[in-house]
Amino acid sequence: MQEAFNIDKKTPRDVFTENHQELVKEGERWMEETARSCTVVAALIVTIMFSAAFAFPGGNNDNGYPIFLDHKLFLLFMISDIISLFSSSTSLLMFLGILTSRYAMEDFLKSLPKKLIIGLSALFFSIATMMIAFSAAMCLTLHGRSWIFIPVILLACIPVTLFILLQFPLLVQMINSTYGPPIFKGEAKRWF
Repeated sequence: MQEAFNIDKKTPRDVFTENHQELVKEGERWMEETARSCTVVAALIVTIMFSAAFAFPGGNNDNGYPIFLDHKLFLLFMISDIISLFSSSTSLLMFLGILTSRYAMEDFLKSLPKKLIIGLSALFFSIATMMIAFSAAMCLTLHGRSWIFIPVILLACIPVTLFILLQFPLLVQMINSTYGPPIFKGEAKRWF
């Protein structure tokens, strides 16, 4: 029935496209606003993590090596900084991909939701690893004052938690509507 014509010689897809032009425009506007705001956040994280990769906590010694090079917390700082940089770069590229999309009706089915899911997931991961890097840097810098470690780590969890509480439902809804069971069939779509 998908290819059948009605009295006006239109397929069901043609009728749906005509009747939902306003919905496409609203979807495009929402997708662009979401991508723009997330692009700003991802770009800020890329900038911060890039500069943090070269401005080591504690500074450098006379040979130019980081002072805390032999500490395990420094290794944690560097690894989480690098992961945050790469995941925020991935997020930034996904959101830029959304902004430069053509926003055709079929793009709303697979391409745009997939980019938004990858972008939001990478942004979540980036923010979490950025806070880990921050906590590790603070613990390295304040190594003689162990009483402040726990409050620093707890405070670093607040932005991650807030972002997840605000944006995680959107991510779950996007995953469910894109890869969940379709309306007319009981089986889920493949992820790849």
